Amino acid sequence: RAQIIVLKLALCVRDFSITDFNTVIFSVDFVPHASMDTAHHMILYGCKTPYATQGYWDCGKELGTCRDQAKIMYAWARNAPPTKLPKDVGFKVGGDTRINYFVLQIHYGDATHFRDHHRDCSGLTLRMTSKPQPFIAGMYLMMSVDTVIPPGKKVTNADIACTYTSSPMYPFAFRTHTHSLGKVVSGYRVRNGQWTQIGRQSPLLPQAFYPVANTIDVRNGDILAARCVFTGEGRTTNTQIGGTSNDEMCNFYIMYYMDNSHAVPYMNCGDDGSSELFRNIPSEANIPIPVSPDHMMSMKHESAPQKDVVELQEPKREEEVLDQGDLYSLLSKLLGEREDVVHMHKYNLAEAARAQKRLMAEIDSIMQKKDLGWPRLGYKTKADAILVRDRVHKFHQLESTVSPSRSRTVPARQPTTGEAQRDQQGAHLVEVSDWPEADLQLGQVSGLALNSKGDLIIFHRGDHVWGINSFINGIYQQKDLGPIQQSTIMVVDPAKGKVLKASGRNMFYMPHGITTDKDDNYWLTDVALHQVFKLSSDGQDRQLLVLGEAFEPGSDKKHFCQPTDVAVDPVTGNVYVSDGYCNSRILKFSPEGKYISHWGAGSSDRKRRVPFWIPHSLAFLPDKRELCVADRDNGRIQCFMADTGEFVKEIKKDQFGGEVFAIAYSPAQGGLMYAVNGEPPYGQAAPLQGFVINYSTKEILDSFSPDTQEFKLPHDIVVTADGSVFVGDAASDSVIKFVLSTSKSCLCKNINPLTAPEEKKTLKSVASQSAQGVSTVIITTLLLVPLVLVIAIGVCIRWKRASFSHTGKAAGSLNLGNFFATHKGYTRHGFDRLSTEGSDLEKDDEDGTDSENEEYTAPPAPMSSS
Repeated sequence: RAQIIVLKLALCVRDFSITDFNTVIFSVDFVPHASMDTAHHMILYGCKTPYATQGYWDCGKELGTCRDQAKIMYAWARNAPPTKLPKDVGFKVGGDTRINYFVLQIHYGDATHFRDHHRDCSGLTLRMTSKPQPFIAGMYLMMSVDTVIPPGKKVTNADIACTYTSSPMYPFAFRTHTHSLGKVVSGYRVRNGQWTQIGRQSPLLPQAFYPVANTIDVRNGDILAARCVFTGEGRTTNTQIGGTSNDEMCNFYIMYYMDNSHAVPYMNCGDDGSSELFRNIPSEANIPIPVSPDHMMSMKHESAPQKDVVELQEPKREEEVLDQGDLYSLLSKLLGEREDVVHMHKYNLAEAARAQKRLMAEIDSIMQKKDLGWPRLGYKTKADAILVRDRVHKFHQLESTVSPSRSRTVPARQPTTGEAQRDQQGAHLVEVSDWPEADLQLGQVSGLALNSKGDLIIFHRGDHVWGINSFINGIYQQKDLGPIQQSTIMVVDPAKGKVLKASGRNMFYMPHGITTDKDDNYWLTDVALHQVFKLSSDGQDRQLLVLGEAFEPGSDKKHFCQPTDVAVDPVTGNVYVSDGYCNSRILKFSPEGKYISHWGAGSSDRKRRVPFWIPHSLAFLPDKRELCVADRDNGRIQCFMADTGEFVKEIKKDQFGGEVFAIAYSPAQGGLMYAVNGEPPYGQAAPLQGFVINYSTKEILDSFSPDTQEFKLPHDIVVTADGSVFVGDAASDSVIKFVLSTSKSCLCKNINPLTAPEEKKTLKSVASQSAQGVSTVIITTLLLVPLVLVIAIGVCIRWKRASFSHTGKAAGSLNLGNFFATHKGYTRHGFDRLSTEGSDLEKDDEDGTDSENEEYTAPPAPMSSS
């Protein structure tokens, strides 16, 4: 007999847990209990592990809702009708769903009622049953990723369309979302040329779920299409899609149900719709919906970056409410991804940044870049793809998502003290533009390593691409493609790039990290298989050891969840695994694969431990007996004692831009750490580049990037014994070589003015000084003209007087040369350059020439970017 459970959740009671995690039950009804005078909106999440297991907590700041992936199950907003599940439809929880807890998040609008210690009991009543439901509820997200809204343009359309390729689904509710420029959002099913509306709504209304306009089904071969109508009026610059308050968003959410036997809980679409298709969109999609003041939800966002405020309020009422303008929060909330923080009307900027990053990590599976950011998105390939991120484990899992590259203005990088010292020594890493000499025919380059001979080893994904539909809840969804048939492991001559050996056919599904041990065996990770492999390097692909279960993610001592990298202690043979996108931990094994220990992040201030947020790359420091971790989405490098896991130090720099994708180490000069950063999922990006860091002082000694191309998704880095550096770029399917250059003249000649802002500054300084010199000459000349005339008149008068007095020679004479020669600032070479304090240029020697005019030539005209 089916068991019926009625559960009430509120701040007055503790969160509810499913005590028998093996039991599968179904949520079939939600009844809100909230006063619109206090609660602005409520969101119910399903979690495997909440941030707290009793009482209540502030989940809008340091703590979030769930420690793992938070799945939205229900949302209620003031002035919006409650969402009702259709009959025989339920959200599946318990069992293998990874939903063992419910957490109710309440956002309050007016907190004045609590000033007298009033107790609020807003909440939900959930009706649950153990009876299996014929249909399972799910979420489908449609979003634009590359729309640009020109300033002042009255109407700009963002069109999205995808061909549906799954089992039949039945939409029953929808939700729209834009920022302040959105006027109307509409979604349709297109079948045989006929457009049927799913939903149409103004984003100015409370952004809850509304019943669909028509009872329809969506079947294999149908097209799902959506349009967001924007206006650029009131803006002075282009507005692009993004997660900040100055960006825009175009999202259309479809809540649906599917037959229990083949239900897919989350799906998404990010393809641009063709103009030919949208030529036939119903005209209603272009007409804004009138909104009365009583129902309007203003989407005003402060544009001033220094203000730590994002506003979302109803007229004449100050409220602390959800930042509906946050793309990543909405993705996480509505796609079953993690929502660590929902931003409030007033919040601390640093806390908000950390919150957004934790959230982004969860969205990693939603978008990827074949190129990220943020795996390749299921979008149509774009020439300049940039990682947009795929998170069914963390908005970075993605590693190869496609999102259009956007030009951005980056402040001119000022060299650090360490860089200045390195420049004085004349050492700088520069690209070897003609390496490799022949095309290597690579897929997404995920890992690099070196063997004992110094040969470069490349681990790549062949024709497999980490895409938007590659993973759901950490589980690989494309096993039917089979393993990669190409050779995924290539041994390459580091001098010329010639392939020496190739192996790794029909073994891997989604390669990630690679390293070698003292016997030159390969240690590799596969994020789809959730396994770590030890392979022979003789080309026979002998599996010497395998850790983890194929296609089975887990968090115990015998399982991994998308492990990212491996490091091997050359002395003890112990193996360290960064695990990874889901578990965010480091595991230590014996050479035989026996579990020894594991740990999480360390604390640099001993006050609070910030958990790893995708430990993405490992480097073993043999001379220091330490293991360093590139904690990717925390934008830092953390180092630990290899034997004990005890925290040693942290390296975190603003130049990283909040992302550290990979690290490598060289014992040269007492210890040098090499790193590459990545594109952040939100906020202002730092330039994509590599870094050379003094391990002891944490000082950046050098930064480098290619001259003939741009980094798109630098994913791994290695350094050779002679100081050469190789960087694998997962977005451009390439490996780029850098070598040390000690010729300053060579550097000046080869530096691209577009990527050398400090050179531009020097040139500007020289031009300024030159202009000042010319101005001084002109002014002095103008002043001397009347003086010369006066002297000439005086000489003439004296001459005439002498003639009249019949004197043969004047008693005295005026030597103009001696007069001006004693004037300060004049030499036989002309006027000295005006002194400019702080200039990098030194004053010319007396016998110097003007050859500096040849050295500091004007830069060539910048090439147009496409």
